Amino acid sequence: MSNVVDLLSRPVYGLPQVDRVLGLRPGTARRWIDGYDRGRKHYDPVVREQTTGDEIVTWGEFVETRLLSEYRNAGVPMLKMRPAVIALRDELQTQYPLASAKTWLVVGGQELVRKVQEKVGLEHQLSLVVVRTGQRVMWSDEAMAFSQSVEWTEETVDGQVERLLAKTDIRDVVLDPLRGFGEPVIRGRNVRTEVLGELYEAGETVAGLAETYELSPALVDEAVRYELWRARSAVAA
Repeated sequence: MSNVVDLLSRPVYGLPQVDRVLGLRPGTARRWIDGYDRGRKHYDPVVREQTTGDEIVTWGEFVETRLLSEYRNAGVPMLKMRPAVIALRDELQTQYPLASAKTWLVVGGQELVRKVQEKVGLEHQLSLVVVRTGQRVMWSDEAMAFSQSVEWTEETVDGQVERLLAKTDIRDVVLDPLRGFGEPVIRGRNVRTEVLGELYEAGETVAGLAETYELSPALVDEAVRYELWRARSAVAA
């Protein structure tokens, strides 16, 4: 199997932090990333090849968990995803097939995924790709939402996921493994949106925060809007 891409192998998060950043119920990231035991039965992880007990999550593991969260929201059992991830890992010879440019950017990536999910029987569930009228293969809505959130270092077969949009329709709030310890930040800056949101709730104005942090009011507004959305999502969950 080829070497792990450096950025994807970078340790960034703790397991509870992944739950919080992605809005997952406590313990979800642990089950998906490292597996779990229930009674006398062990359930293997979806993201890792096997259970390791490691509490630290790499950027590549986080990116894949972000995609899985799209399917969780659509009601797809993770046990249905694991065989597809294993098959893609073997086909692509990469540790992080769901975070691989070979899956998302290379011509034929969708067709490869279609063949894999047919092989493992995932096409009978909500799948990574779907076949439209005329046998046109397209990404499913969940996969499309994920792909629209990904920013790559370069659009080649060896491209890396450089950052993720924290929310697809808010373009300047990003998750970046090199900034803010992986927490949502303003694009290109180490200013965490959580800090801006807390100060805004405490009575600071958008104009005042913009001056203090040397940001445009538009960027502060995006950060506050994101934090308000995240707070609502947490209550709903």
